[in-house]
Amino acid sequence: MTDAAKGFITDGFPARGLRKTHRLITGHGADGRGHFLVTDNCDHHRVMGDKAVSFKSSQIQEAQPIRILTLSQPGLHIPSGSVVRLIDFGPGVESPLHRAMSIDYGIVLEGEFELSLDSGELRIMRRGNISVQRATAHRWRNIIAGGTEPGRMLYVLLDCKDVFLKNGEKVEGFLGELEKEYEGRSA
Repeated sequence: MTDAAKGFITDGFPARGLRKTHRLITGHGADGRGHFLVTDNCDHHRVMGDKAVSFKSSQIQEAQPIRILTLSQPGLHIPSGSVVRLIDFGPGVESPLHRAMSIDYGIVLEGEFELSLDSGELRIMRRGNISVQRATAHRWRNIIAGGTEPGRMLYVLLDCKDVFLKNGEKVEGFLGELEKEYEGRSA
């Protein structure tokens, strides 16, 4: 992490220089028509890693009936559910290597990021690029403007079935240094 990233997040979400966001959740009213059930700024926000990263989450569990969970501090993902998470990365921030046991869609909204895998492979992702990961060990690094500006990612995390390698070994999740950020939370 760069020195510029430490303490960069001063007021929670959004990070300085990035837009405020809103959450709109629709559903059906008694009349059978579509209605906005929730219009807000999401359930919560958290600041992590020396005030270098800020995120907010929205989560839904179970397909029928749909339940909008009001967990103020959800786990990394939710079994039989989905988590949508906006994460603002301070300048030059790099996540620790980690593996979530979920299918993750990562979309760059602002900035440029390096996505690296435990195999050593890496790709540069720019605004609008999408990654799809299925329980792979990876890390993210904000590289916009040489690591001098904040960046924002949108993640959609969906629960997945157990993953097995070709040799039959079951893949296990790990959070590395992120473990302390999710301690006591599900998944």
